[in-house]
Amino acid sequence: QVQLVESGGGLVQAGGSLRLSCAASGSIRGINAMGWFRQAPGNQRELVARITSDGSTNYVDSVKGRFSISRDNARNTLYLQMNSLKPEDTAVYFCHALIITTSVTAVRSYWGQGTQVTVSS
Repeated sequence: QVQLVESGGGLVQAGGSLRLSCAASGSIRGINAMGWFRQAPGNQRELVARITSDGSTNYVDSVKGRFSISRDNARNTLYLQMNSLKPEDTAVYFCHALIITTSVTAVRSYWGQGTQVTVSS
């Protein structure tokens, strides 16, 4: 029904940059919010950045000033520009969205499959 597909992950040296993308497709009436989570081995999944339908954003303290979240509503696509990457940023990054489908007027939670980001030291 609804699918989120991430792309843009990879291997990068410390100090480098990556740009993640998340494309939402399916029977979508509206997207209330989208965000990026990440999970490193042995750690809990944490919210990295989020953007709401009105454009409000928030970031986890550890990425403020380095990461920037944005969206293209016309294409139902979410982006995460990651600059000045650090080894501690290494994790699987998951796209998440709160979506109202065309068939049900209730907000539902959807996750992408994840994309690996590895920052070498």
